[in-house]
Amino acid sequence: MPQRTLGPVADLEAHLPEEWWRRLFNALYIKTDGDVVENTENTRREVDFLLKAADVTPESRILDLCCGQGRHSLELVRRGFRHVTGLDRSRYLVRLARKRAAAEGLSATFREGDARNPRLTADSFDCITILGNSFGYFSSQDDDAKVLRSAGKLLKPSGTLYLDLSDGDWIKTHYEPRSWEWIDGHHFVCRERSLSSDGNRLISREVIVHDELGVLADQFYAERLYTRETLTALMEACGYRDIRYHGQMESLSDRDQDLGMMARRMVLTALAPVKAKKTRKPRATLDVTVLLGDPRLPDAVKRDGHFNDEDMETIRLLKEALVDIGRFNVRYLDNHATLERDLSDLSTDLVLNLCDEGFNNDPFKELHVPALLEMVGLPYTGAPPRCLANCYDKGLVRAVATQLDVPVPLETYIRPGDQGATMPSVFPALLKPNFGDSSEGITRDAVVTNQQELLAYLDGLRALFPDNPVLVQEFLSGGEYSVGLIGNPDRGLRALPLLEVDYSGLDPELPQILCYESKWHPESPYWTRIRYREATLADQEQAMLIDHSMRLFERLGCRDYARFDFRADAAGTIKLLEVNPNPGWCWDGKQNLMAGFAGMSYADLLEAIIGAAEERLGLNGRRRSDKAGAAARAQT
Repeated sequence: MPQRTLGPVADLEAHLPEEWWRRLFNALYIKTDGDVVENTENTRREVDFLLKAADVTPESRILDLCCGQGRHSLELVRRGFRHVTGLDRSRYLVRLARKRAAAEGLSATFREGDARNPRLTADSFDCITILGNSFGYFSSQDDDAKVLRSAGKLLKPSGTLYLDLSDGDWIKTHYEPRSWEWIDGHHFVCRERSLSSDGNRLISREVIVHDELGVLADQFYAERLYTRETLTALMEACGYRDIRYHGQMESLSDRDQDLGMMARRMVLTALAPVKAKKTRKPRATLDVTVLLGDPRLPDAVKRDGHFNDEDMETIRLLKEALVDIGRFNVRYLDNHATLERDLSDLSTDLVLNLCDEGFNNDPFKELHVPALLEMVGLPYTGAPPRCLANCYDKGLVRAVATQLDVPVPLETYIRPGDQGATMPSVFPALLKPNFGDSSEGITRDAVVTNQQELLAYLDGLRALFPDNPVLVQEFLSGGEYSVGLIGNPDRGLRALPLLEVDYSGLDPELPQILCYESKWHPESPYWTRIRYREATLADQEQAMLIDHSMRLFERLGCRDYARFDFRADAAGTIKLLEVNPNPGWCWDGKQNLMAGFAGMSYADLLEAIIGAAEERLGLNGRRRSDKAGAAARAQT
């Protein structure tokens, strides 16, 4: 669509947006710079240069930072590199990279994120690359330093940083103040350039014009001009060692036109900063109040509608594990009749919210419990009310997942009382209530193979849950997996080893699903014959599921811990089943099984969850002395 242009501009720098890079890297960028960044020969030469200068092998774990449309990542995978991750701020370019990887059947992982805070696991990469002059975009050099420091944290102690960026000395004397060129049969671009007032950045303006539609964009951007001396000084200040320069690189242009900042670049490598050994400080003793469901009240979700012997045994084992940790003064609240008063009078450092039954054991009121805690100003573990509300709505979770490019099953949403809904024609299908958890409403008969079975089960769900919409999903028949996360996005998320559901012991005549019987009927074959094991998925697929889960964790507002369930369709495409904030905390639940795969005890898992909340709330080494202090601390 045509846009207004500013006309002649005397001072380019005065019109430069501070965060110009947030909007520039889109489809127009691929057009205007396509002669260089979509040039296959350039990509091959740049990867050749990388492989000569950096000590990497096909088994090396490589992070392509500021990866753009993934051209270098994909070329590395084509050459046999098995562990390649690309990260970029531009959602458009990341999606384009994923589409290209899928089209070629290449197993690179692409993530959307900020290079200053990539939110990846520390000490996990052998080599981090910043290629194609993707360094120096920020208005402050401090932000460039943040990129380098973040990369240093992600590198293994012996890891290498590889940089390819413009030679600032050369650019200052060779840049073209004005140029224009046709970029295809209908578009042309006019460029203006000037040095910033301090001489350390090149400011550029592009006016992109369509021959019939007129001006499509009038945009400004800037890049810092590093010399060998200034770049070396910055990298040494960030702790990098053995900084080596490997000569110059020049780009080719399909159009043989203006190369801009890509004309001549310097290439260097550096070893990761030396990392100080962390000494773990003993954590302070905390007063912890554990909030549970009420065993005095009915509970429609549980077997026979009330707490059972196995529920009381679960609580006993919980209490033993918290004692084993040894640094908590623990009290328990489970009387919901007096809960509001008890919380109002409570003085505690932290509430361990394990009341997944909901207020008064009503699963639709699970979010009411953290809402009460927030009203009285008590800090607590786990998800806030808005997250629980969002994730209780399976249709909403599906929409968020789709927006994040996380694959989801085909699905039909049927409103309560809707007699004219179009029923799906793909069978087998799975029916489930849109609102709910604990597999309520999902029995062995929920998997249907024809219209008659579908309508019969739909009528049953409507009778049991008259106000609850129903989802009719394609039945996923492949491997089923769970990802457990502990932590928080701004302080680091840790993925536990993935879990796989083992249906091999189940009668093949029974639908292979984790239905209500698998959780609440000890005599059912779904309870006795289903097993769980550590997943045997390929590393690349595991990394993909962890990436999906971390993005969902952040977007949906999960906190401290969460579980994400996936299942493959018949063709092997793994799709999202559920997002579970505040997942089952019991000793035999999936989260603890995954912790066990990592060598953690049940007490270790509980302490990790509490520890995540301590860090988020800033409680480490500090205690609350009174209720006024509790009310003063804002939930984050």
